[in-house]
Order: sequence, then structure tokens, then C-alpha cells
Amino acid sequence: MSLETLLADFDLFDDWEDRYKYIIELGNTLEPLSAAEHCDDNKVPGCVSQVWLVTEKQTDTLRFRGDSDAHIVRGLVAILLDLYSDRPPADILAFDARAAFEQMGLGEHLTPQRSNGFYAMVQRIRNDATASLDV
Repeated sequence: MSLETLLADFDLFDDWEDRYKYIIELGNTLEPLSAAEHCDDNKVPGCVSQVWLVTEKQTDTLRFRGDSDAHIVRGLVAILLDLYSDRPPADILAFDARAAFEQMGLGEHLTPQRSNGFYAMVQRIRNDATASLDV
């Protein structure tokens, strides 16, 4: 899903209660991680909730899968996976997640802890993209 699609979907809702429900619904669409993938190596530091991200290198792109133990955070994981998965590392590094976060209105409607967790996930994705360029 593109940022434009996400923004259009967010515009369908009149209030943030409905947007939160939509974010939770997005989280419910995540492909489950295996028990083995819920490990410390995949855990994202800096998140209050537990978050796991798995990075899979494809031929020219990176694919991300993830999970969280918190409903809204799972939805945020789903948003990030939609924005970053199946893209070349250079495109991942060029994407401005902070601007997208603000365009969606998340900055003013999430707690500081959730915002920090969101940026920790973005940093992990960026680190993995950078590492894949160095290989």
C-alpha cells in the first residue's frame, strides 16, 4: 500500500477513534511470525511494547515482516511494512518516514512512547537497508 492510499484511507474517517480502529484492523492483517522469529535478534529496542521485525533480502529488494504484543503498535508495524516492504534499499533510505508520520496525523495523536517506538522501528528498517547495501 502506498502512502497516498494510506492517506486517502485515513481521510475516510471523521475522527481519531475510527482511525485507531482502522490502524488496529491493519495490524490484524499481518502475516504471523513463527515462535522462533519472536526472538531477541528480531526484537526492536526502544519500543515500550514488544516489537519484532524480520528482514528478508530478495533479489533487489527487502521484504519485512513483523509483529507486536500491542494492538495499535501492530497496526503501526503494518503501516511501516506497507510503506517499506518489497522496495530497493536505496528507496527505503530515501523515504522520509517522519514526513509520512506527520501527514497521517500520527504525531499529534499518539503517545510519545508510541511515537518513539515508531521511530525505533523506522531506524531498524533503515539500518537493515544500509547493511544490505554493504553486502
